[in-house]
Amino acid sequence: MKAEQFPQEIRPYLMPSHAGRLSYRCLGCGSEYGIEKLLYICPECQQVLLIYDQNFARLKNISGALWQQIFDYRKMLNIDALKGIYRYHEFIGPVLPLDTVIYLGEGHTPLIAANQALQEKVGVRFYFKNDGQNPSASFKDRGMASALSYINFMVQKGYLSDVLAICASTGDTSAAAALYASYLKPQVKSAVLLPHKKVTPQQLSQPLGSGAAVFEIPGVFDDCMKVVEALSESYNVALLNSKNAWRILGQESYSYEISQDLAYDLSHTALVVPIGNAGNITAVMSGFLKFYDAGIINCLPKIVGVQSKHANPVYRYYLEPDTAKRKFIPVTVKSSVAQAAMIGNPVSMPRVIYLVQRYNEVAGCQKTFFVEVSEQDIMDWEIAANRNGHIACTHGGESLAGLLAAKAQGVIDDQDIVVLDSTAHALKFAGFQEMYFEQNFPADYNISPRQDLINAPLYVHPTDLDHVPAPGKPLKGEAFERFVSRTAEEIAVRLNLKKYTASK
Repeated sequence: MKAEQFPQEIRPYLMPSHAGRLSYRCLGCGSEYGIEKLLYICPECQQVLLIYDQNFARLKNISGALWQQIFDYRKMLNIDALKGIYRYHEFIGPVLPLDTVIYLGEGHTPLIAANQALQEKVGVRFYFKNDGQNPSASFKDRGMASALSYINFMVQKGYLSDVLAICASTGDTSAAAALYASYLKPQVKSAVLLPHKKVTPQQLSQPLGSGAAVFEIPGVFDDCMKVVEALSESYNVALLNSKNAWRILGQESYSYEISQDLAYDLSHTALVVPIGNAGNITAVMSGFLKFYDAGIINCLPKIVGVQSKHANPVYRYYLEPDTAKRKFIPVTVKSSVAQAAMIGNPVSMPRVIYLVQRYNEVAGCQKTFFVEVSEQDIMDWEIAANRNGHIACTHGGESLAGLLAAKAQGVIDDQDIVVLDSTAHALKFAGFQEMYFEQNFPADYNISPRQDLINAPLYVHPTDLDHVPAPGKPLKGEAFERFVSRTAEEIAVRLNLKKYTASK
């Protein structure tokens, strides 16, 4: 629709006009810095940063009910810059002109309700949010749309030139970073660092296809991250990991979309989110806090962070009930099918600690929880979900396993509506399903495939057939008719099909 076709009273709000005044704020010493240059840590105390809108109070001059209408009407606009995460422009990037916004189709991924059989098995009403339907097939595109739109803005303003965007990755971050950087060529080039042999072939192919310089190094993600941090501290590069606070801003759109899809009524609502580098759970909490502060949603939903037992530093931190005694200790990760969450020292841990405390304080009660799950449960529940009409990745399986763990602990009850984060497309991790079906998982994964979940193709070649078709050697006539007839009969027997009998 065109703007002039909307109700008169809504037209002044359709195009974003909020004059945001953004700054970096340090979570350690509280210092603030302008956004005219790229910053990832506080120059004074080396702590991580969050981006604050010093004019946020102006957003509350518009009622929550009117904001709801603004976002709902914007859904119908045919303006590229407002089709994606920047539908919520005033809450994500209010300093960015719309002509600097990069839109590649990210955001507004669907909420898919679990079918009746799966809901009955789990015992609660729940949805998967399929973030694998983003352009590079993962949720990372949300943060990259924000970070690269900001870089585009900086280039157009003359603050940056000849940018090399760089990141460490377990796969999804590199795919998203390379895709969005390639859209800004030749002004922006990209390079990615991956842990050698720790990225699926599908994920490795993505940054290569986007033209990034790809480097594989020994070790795990945490080792790659240290190298990238060293590069960002000594060289003129743009860091695109979630240490970049602009990434967090973009990923807040996840919360805004859920709010809108649930008609802004989040009573009896819970989210289950996998934790990797902790940027996503940071963004989810921050987004809901902003919408709640502006009166757009009626309450803060429960948030459950889930980690595998093979990479669980955040879960371990919150095992201690006494906040004064909590001490964050990085862990040495083990092999995990949830590869994007295989991080033992999350960069955004200080943000998590700060926002968990604030989230619970604003809610007036505990609304954030943490659970751990086994690798076995991750794979079993991923396959169970996909056998019931979903396209969940291993991290979607981790979320579903986390829902069961949270329900067992009484964190989630039968009255809750639950949204599970399936962070990437199932095809990115198809190799793990293949290992499951072929029963050849390496011992360090601690996964024993369940026989009732194993599936494999069956080769059908009736033994009484002397001639069968082959590429370049088709059958004809009676031989072909016999091949079709006998193969159909063999398949019917294996499927226990009953012969069709025409009624008289």
